[in-house]
Amino acid sequence: MANPGKKQRLSVYLEPAVTKSLAEYAARRGQSRSLIAEAAIASFLSPDAAERQEAAIAKRLDQLDRRMTRLERDLGIAVETLAVFVRNWLMTNPPLPEPAQAAARAQAGERYDAFVAALGRRLAKGPRLRQEVSEDVPGDSPAE
Repeated sequence: MANPGKKQRLSVYLEPAVTKSLAEYAARRGQSRSLIAEAAIASFLSPDAAERQEAAIAKRLDQLDRRMTRLERDLGIAVETLAVFVRNWLMTNPPLPEPAQAAARAQAGERYDAFVAALGRRLAKGPRLRQEVSEDVPGDSPAE
């Protein structure tokens, strides 16, 4: 019969990738592979392992929810910005007469290239519009 105070040997078969991951993790932690495997098995068999897994999943879901909320906010800002710009542009720029339209089309490519260059500079260096827009600004409608 085995001594209850003495650890018992157990042989297991692991996939090569799992063995490599175990060895790398043990090396990073400065612990033996046996100690890491024992802790992992004890954690897996522990009655609160399911609760810890659930807590870890809940934490990850909360992070994803916050990211989605930021994405929704940023997308809302982008859509409203575009809508305000288009509305303002349409109100302030009357249609061009036919002879002027040809000249405008000729300059359109150059103006577009300048716009794309300016946008590239802004994205590379400047603050993002979403950073400039305060989250505390109340909406115009009472539903917000």
